[in-house]
Amino acid sequence: MSLTPWRLPLARALHRNRSQPHSHYLQLATITHEGLPANRTVVFRGFWSDTDWLQFVTDSRSEKIIHIQHQPLAEACWYFTKTREQFRLAGELILITAACEDKPLQLARQAAWEKLSDSARLQFAWPSPGKPREKEKEAFTPTQPSESEPLDNFCLLLLNTKKVDWLELRGEPQNRTLYLLKGEKTWSTQLVNP
Repeated sequence: MSLTPWRLPLARALHRNRSQPHSHYLQLATITHEGLPANRTVVFRGFWSDTDWLQFVTDSRSEKIIHIQHQPLAEACWYFTKTREQFRLAGELILITAACEDKPLQLARQAAWEKLSDSARLQFAWPSPGKPREKEKEAFTPTQPSESEPLDNFCLLLLNTKKVDWLELRGEPQNRTLYLLKGEKTWSTQLVNP
């Protein structure tokens, strides 16, 4: 697989910032039914297979699922503090639920579940996100889910990137590069003013 032109700068930023625990977190914005942005922090779970699709995990009971089903377009924003770089990645979200019939995507969902820590898997057994909090402490101490069988509400979320805006904040002047997908696999690269 040949890497897209934006993968090398992103891989370099991930490598150079690997000592910063927060470098695995980025913001993901979706669009509500009202046309408003809804932003939240998510954990980067790597790239899916030999694609440029970013992987995240989510709960099918979360509000973002309704946003994605209504409008799958989204943008992720990633800031690396050590190297002072920002990557904005825009594209389409692909939701892989327990009902997905695509075998490779279902295998990717399974693999994502198996890579989670026990505490991360346990959160999918908690009560529904965003609902009124239950007073019983037992609601947040469920039985530990299986390491090999994802819970039905566990989803894999893929961002199929179509545009990347890379801003390097070091230097005078700063550097900014736009990458745009042209066609199925061809990317254009353009230096622009910061």
